[in-house]
Amino acid sequence: MAWERVAFGVLGPVVAEGDGGALALKGPRHRAVLARLIVARRRVVPVARLVEDLWDEPPAGAVGAVQTFVGALRRALEPDRPPRARSRLLVTEGPGYALRAAPDAVDAWRFETAVGAAATLPPAAALRRLGDALELWRGPAYAEFEGEAWTRGERTRLAELRLRAVERRAEALLALGRAAEAVPDLDAHLTDHPWREDAWRLLALALYRSGRQGDALAVLRRARTTLVDQLGLDPGPRLRRLQADILAQDPGLESGPGPVDAGPGPTEAAAVAARVWSEAAADYDRTVGGAARARLEATVGLIRNLAVTGGGGLEAARQHRPAAIAAAEECGDPELTARVIGAYDVPAIWPRGDDPELAERIVGAAERTLAALPPERGAARCRLLATIALEMRGTRSPRGPEAAREAEEIARRLDDPALLVFALNGAFMQSCTRAGLAPRRDAIGAELIAVAARHGLVTYEVLGHLVRLQARGALGDFPAADGHAAAADRLAARHELPLVGVFTEWYGALRLAAAGRAARAEAAYRAAAGRLEGAGMPGVERGLLPLALLCLRLSRGESAREAARGVDPGAEWGPYSPWAEPFALLGGGDAAGARAALRALPEPPADLLYEALCCLEAAVARDLGDRDVLERAHARLLPAAGQLAGAGSGLLTAGPVDGWLAAIAAASGAARPTG
Repeated sequence: MAWERVAFGVLGPVVAEGDGGALALKGPRHRAVLARLIVARRRVVPVARLVEDLWDEPPAGAVGAVQTFVGALRRALEPDRPPRARSRLLVTEGPGYALRAAPDAVDAWRFETAVGAAATLPPAAALRRLGDALELWRGPAYAEFEGEAWTRGERTRLAELRLRAVERRAEALLALGRAAEAVPDLDAHLTDHPWREDAWRLLALALYRSGRQGDALAVLRRARTTLVDQLGLDPGPRLRRLQADILAQDPGLESGPGPVDAGPGPTEAAAVAARVWSEAAADYDRTVGGAARARLEATVGLIRNLAVTGGGGLEAARQHRPAAIAAAEECGDPELTARVIGAYDVPAIWPRGDDPELAERIVGAAERTLAALPPERGAARCRLLATIALEMRGTRSPRGPEAAREAEEIARRLDDPALLVFALNGAFMQSCTRAGLAPRRDAIGAELIAVAARHGLVTYEVLGHLVRLQARGALGDFPAADGHAAAADRLAARHELPLVGVFTEWYGALRLAAAGRAARAEAAYRAAAGRLEGAGMPGVERGLLPLALLCLRLSRGESAREAARGVDPGAEWGPYSPWAEPFALLGGGDAAGARAALRALPEPPADLLYEALCCLEAAVARDLGDRDVLERAHARLLPAAGQLAGAGSGLLTAGPVDGWLAAIAAASGAARPTG
């Protein structure tokens, strides 16, 4: 006898259908058992778990009731099964039950498969596949079980996948030149989901390609207002770039969706990982419930992991972190707040902050928590102090080095390797207060590698290699720096740390510059800048490319006036604008203005580009014959004698410091005011 095939629907109310139509599933608890088994994805759910999930306070006969529900479901799902024949669909196994549905028998599973497959298809085929997939939805997933903890993780995952499918469908329409068709769906999509930055981007692009430039700009303004008012967030870099491109009527906006940006199709391993994630999330929600403290601590761990995944993750982590700290402070428990602040021990390699205002808020919270924390809480105090040292990078406040020293002392006293690497990261951030400190940073990097490798602290082992890459580059030891770059790349590939490649690619451009291969170095810098764009590190990205290209011109022997010809005052110089201004003025023939701008320069920030910026000052002062600035630059650079200016950044170089010192000395002796 051919038994009836059953299909299940969970993308809306839970239903089951046979060859003859809808199957009667009786009451809500019958449907709840069926839904719980579908969530388990063909695996066994113990009877005890079913009892927990079906009742807040299980009655005395709960186990028998579950058995009754299962018996009724079997009769409904397999009405033609002979008496005493074993069920092939809803099976008894070990301590519980499993639903052995076929891989294509559940609409949610078919939806996932279709969305994954669309990623590998050309736009026209992807559009059809995504359209068919979205038509499977009849309402919210597991609609009648919205409040149940056991559906929460799966509902969230499916809802997110649906939102992404809507956006991918719009991308396919754009790729096919059907921009106007994408507008209504995206507009409706954003009405219900106004936090979707990519949807705002796609809507603005679709309007622009439909000849509605004004409407496109209005959408971007509405996106900014919505994100700021509802989430307290500024638009991300992709939205900002799109606005600039629309204003400039960039020809590149007229083609491409870009492609259907689905990422790689779901491999078996990825599917397993997604399933484990959703089930663990559901179990966590069910177990922890409304426990705010436990949720906060778990959230910070998630935010920390998010920060090392790449650009979007890093930016999202930066946005979520202050909310977690504020929530912890509201609980009025300094020990909880200390754990929430200190748990974000994300390795940092760049001693210039991405968000100075946020850093100041975090330091304030850490200082308040330190004041309220009992003195005997050494580990918590160490983490707070290390956080202060990290967040005060580049500020020249005495508090930064003081916090770094105290954190390191506590970590060594407690003999805790995880604390020590965190504290050493703080010490590294405070090791750029003057020129010539590469040997000190090299020692910090060496200890980071040793401790982290011994105790399996992978992200800090990578940090140690990057620190030593920088330091050995500053010292002109490129074979050693090459080895550290290779080691960092190997660890990054093994442990999925994509941001590492951004720094090693920039290091490759630096190597070409240091070898005197100017043309290749310039091309490599431009390519590396493309990799940095959107990586979620504005503190690194802003102004770096024009600075690198200016340093490249100076390192190959050009005078300030010659190098000034390549200075674009309209470029995004970011924090380096004050050092670019004298070049721009000099290149425009305004020697007096250049001198005034030169003399108004502050001391370079306490970061890894200190020596390079000193060289920029010296180059302009040499052309202008400004003895005072030359002498100041000489004094600042002298501790770095024998090193390569700027190479301590691992990103760029202005050439050997010794050459600069000799040129400054020669020019200083013959300096005469000009202009």
